[in-house]
Amino acid sequence: MSRAKVYLSGLLVAVMAGSAWLLLSDPKGGEGQGRGMSAITVRAVPAEKRKFADIVEAIGTARSKESVVLMSRVSETVSKVLFDDGQLVEEGQLLVKLTDDEEKAAIEEAGAYLREAQQQYDRITDLVRRGNASTATLDNAKRQLDEAQARLDGAKARLNDRRIEAPFDGILGLRQVSEGSLITTTTPITTIDQIDVMKVDFSVPERFIAALKPGQSVDARVEAYQGETFSGKVTTVNSRVDPISRTIIVRAEVDNKDLRLRPGMLMSVELTSRTWDGLAVPEEAVVPTAGKDYVFVVENGLSNRKEVMLGLRRPGYVEITGGLGEGDLVVTEGTLRLGNDDVPVRLLGQAAEAEAGSNTVEAAQ
Repeated sequence: MSRAKVYLSGLLVAVMAGSAWLLLSDPKGGEGQGRGMSAITVRAVPAEKRKFADIVEAIGTARSKESVVLMSRVSETVSKVLFDDGQLVEEGQLLVKLTDDEEKAAIEEAGAYLREAQQQYDRITDLVRRGNASTATLDNAKRQLDEAQARLDGAKARLNDRRIEAPFDGILGLRQVSEGSLITTTTPITTIDQIDVMKVDFSVPERFIAALKPGQSVDARVEAYQGETFSGKVTTVNSRVDPISRTIIVRAEVDNKDLRLRPGMLMSVELTSRTWDGLAVPEEAVVPTAGKDYVFVVENGLSNRKEVMLGLRRPGYVEITGGLGEGDLVVTEGTLRLGNDDVPVRLLGQAAEAEAGSNTVEAAQ
């Protein structure tokens, strides 16, 4: 046989083999050819309802619910310091005493004047009742009694000025004074913060104003506690929009009963504006092609491609707003091998058991 004949024979065999391959690989090439193909093994899960939410993300700084730098109302020498750094205190607890000898003596003196004025008033009252004194004398005695009472109240107030007390329940900061030191009205003694509830202010773009209202849930995170979420609620939406940044300040309160959060911490805040139940599938089930999105749906052992409309994306899954029904089996593994409709597939996992059960029920009917 000549080389030309050998060459032609080989070319003919190649053409015939290619034609046969194209015929067998096209599931629409003839009736029943799709079902004659070998099944492709895939994994599929049913489309199901999930909770979705519109979330606004922002950055804010934690602040204590109440915060005060404690100072003295008078200039005086510190007599006693009755607290430690970082101590938890209750409202009204005595923290610092200043020298108060003069004030105590003034109280004793004012008390003596008050007792004398009270006795004088009682005597004149009795005389007026008997008709032996005028009402003008009684009025003068009443004035002296009131003055004595005011003198005593003033002495007690000056004594209280020398006692520094906690204005509310909270945690103290570092001590800034020592016993025997002279302090003035501008000398910081310590700080006190009420941190069982933390405030956090954050900016939200003005386009979300319509969805903002007190009572909305927020989730806050801080770098110090990786993976933990602190829950809270919106308490106030500011009355003004910043004309430069076009944002509005939102204030939320975050629960901090364990006192782990501290003022000044940077917080990542997520604000939930609305929630709903939406149909969802795993992200890997969606196949984008030519500007459109598709999923492969398995029914009666065959895979078919369906165009779907996507909504919100969340880590690991995506919302389907159209083109799919609840319970439809969508392929999550093996989508790259499913290029056409009516491709025979073999399911793995729970989806295979569910499909088998469904077929059994249909056969019995």
